[in-house]
Amino acid sequence: MARGVPGGYRVWDNKARRWWGDRYELCPDELLDELNGARDYGRITALLRTYRATKR
Repeated sequence: MARGVPGGYRVWDNKARRWWGDRYELCPDELLDELNGARDYGRITALLRTYRATKR
């Protein structure tokens, strides 16, 4: 689940009860759909790389 934090959004992991990943300025809709849906590791990794590259 994504939660708004000062300056953007972060992904909250309910199972581990902690923040997961980086803080994003825009809500990462595709990443959230994959985390909540099929959970394909390769697709999640590709999306993380894409979102990290757009942050720089």
